[in-house]
Amino acid sequence: MKKGIKLMLLTAIVFGVWSFTKAEEKGDNGYKVGDEVTDFRLENIDGRMVSMEDFNEAKGFIITFTCNTCPYAVAYEDRVEGLNKMYAKKGYPVIAIMPNNIEVKPGDNMGAMQERAKEKGFTFPYLMDEDQSVYPQFGATKTPHIYVVQKMNNGNIVKYIGAIDDNYQNADQVKNKYVEDAVNALLVGKEVDVTETKAIGCSIKV
Repeated sequence: MKKGIKLMLLTAIVFGVWSFTKAEEKGDNGYKVGDEVTDFRLENIDGRMVSMEDFNEAKGFIITFTCNTCPYAVAYEDRVEGLNKMYAKKGYPVIAIMPNNIEVKPGDNMGAMQERAKEKGFTFPYLMDEDQSVYPQFGATKTPHIYVVQKMNNGNIVKYIGAIDDNYQNADQVKNKYVEDAVNALLVGKEVDVTETKAIGCSIKV
């Protein structure tokens, strides 16, 4: 399995997923830490339309822009599922959003998303940004790209942006769990120490 992921990563690099793209240009004007997030309403893999306001008991959200076809996103799938299992019951559920243009990446179409979610046993919503209008609002440029959002009196406020942790290749060798640290701080009423890191992943396809 690890060999397969490494091969996928090498292939992704060869085909230039790190190149500057229109997605990165769109992401320049996205949310910053401290900004209020505008709610969205996107189709889930079960056909329902899902928005943040649907989660009445949530204290915040772990929003990840991800997909089926990026090897970095695939490498993080189990960790994203782990975050939902760890924090959804504490008030910070994961909401995953697939931002890619499916004409460019047909392997990210709704049928493929449904199949992948079933195969991996995802317990979180997996939404499609079909018209690619939501990811530019956030400023997302990669898959995966994480936004930790806290519900406050003045709206849903961004508290962390960036990577899940500091080792996409090997979960056992992670030293800094950025998302976990951010959510743990918010749960006890503290400020987030590391509020922004560089997202590591494939460029969003437009």
